[in-house]
Amino acid sequence: MSVEIPYVRDIAFEYGACDEVSPLIRRVVANNPSAFTYKGTGTYIIGHGEVAVVDPGPMLMPHVEALLAALEGETVSHILITHTHSDHSPAAKPLKSLTGAPTYAFGPHGAGQDGADDVQVEEDGDMEFKPDVEVRHGDILEGEGWSVECVYTPGHTSNHMCFALREEKALFTGDHVMGWSTSVVSPPDGNMKKYMASLQLLLERDDEIYWPTHGPAITDPKPFVRAFIAHREERERQIMKQLASGKTRIADMVPVMYAAVDKRLHPAAARSVFAHMEHLVERGLVAADGKPSLGANYRLNA
Repeated sequence: MSVEIPYVRDIAFEYGACDEVSPLIRRVVANNPSAFTYKGTGTYIIGHGEVAVVDPGPMLMPHVEALLAALEGETVSHILITHTHSDHSPAAKPLKSLTGAPTYAFGPHGAGQDGADDVQVEEDGDMEFKPDVEVRHGDILEGEGWSVECVYTPGHTSNHMCFALREEKALFTGDHVMGWSTSVVSPPDGNMKKYMASLQLLLERDDEIYWPTHGPAITDPKPFVRAFIAHREERERQIMKQLASGKTRIADMVPVMYAAVDKRLHPAAARSVFAHMEHLVERGLVAADGKPSLGANYRLNA
C-alpha cells in the first residue's frame, strides 16, 4: 500500500495583490505558474512599518512593482532568501536597489556542498546572487515587532534555509516542504541524505504552521513531514525492488515507478531516483559500476 501524503492545494489569491494571511504576514504571488512552481512564487512580507521580505521571486518586473506597491510607506530592513533557484532569488537585485535593504541567505548557489572548492551546479541556479549577510543555523534576525530564527535545511539545494517567525510559530519553508507537491532533490546540488536529515530536524521543532514559497499554508505540519519521510523510504524500497527484478539503469526504472506521473516530469523524476541511488550507494546497500551517475548501471550489494 502506497504512502498517502495529505496534500493541500487550495489557495485563494489574485496575481499582484497583497493578501494579509496572518497578523504579521502578507503574501504577493508572482505570475510564474509552472509544473515546478504550482500557481507561482509566493513572496512574503513580515511585519508592519519595518518589514522583512522572504523570497522576492523571479526577475519579473510586474511582480517587483506589485511588491513595491504593497510596501509603500514602509521600510524594508531585511531581504531573506531561502535558496538560489531562479524562481526565488533573482528579484532580490531590483528590490535591494530600490529599497536599500541588505540580503540574507546561507550563501551563493552551491555554497553548502561538501568540497565547496569544486562546486557543481545545475541550470536553474541563480549564479549572480551573493548575499550581503551570510546566515547560519540558529541565527536570529530582528525587526520592529518580529524576530526570525534561521533554520538550515539543505537537501533540495545545498544552501536551503528556512526562516521561523517566532511570534507566530510559523516556518517559511521555501521548497523544503510544500503542500501541493513533494520537493525535487536533484544532484549535484541536491542531496538526499541531507534532505532526509533536514526533514527529521523539522520533526524536532514546535512550529505550528508552514508557509511554503509555492502553494497554501500547511496547518498541521508534523503528520505532513512524517508522510514525506515515509514517501522517500517507500521510493527506496521501490528502487531496491527494481534492482532485484534485473533492472540496472535509472532510465528503465522511472517509467515503472512513475507510471502514473505525467511523462513530461519523468526527467525530473529520474534525477530524484539518482539522488536516492547516491544515498543507497553511500550506505552500502547498492553498488554502481564506476561513480554513481544518472546513466550508470547499478546492482544490489550482496
